[in-house]
Amino acid sequence: MYLNIRNKGFMNIKNKIGLRIKHFRQKNNVSQEILSFNCGLDRTYISGVERGKRNISIINLEKICDALNVTLKIFFDDEVFDESK
Repeated sequence: MYLNIRNKGFMNIKNKIGLRIKHFRQKNNVSQEILSFNCGLDRTYISGVERGKRNISIINLEKICDALNVTLKIFFDDEVFDESK
């Protein structure tokens, strides 16, 4: 399902997750390189996920959230994931 969210055009779930990762990474003043080191994933993988070009497994999402000190509950608690709006 595609939604028009926050003037970003139509986004699928990969784009939504990528934007949330980028949001928390930038909020924590962490580069993609540092994030990738902290969660044991390749920097190019992080980049691809943030751009919505890569599918992310729930295991890798958990690793990224742990590295950013964000729970999965907080990660998904955003209007971007609320399909009722």
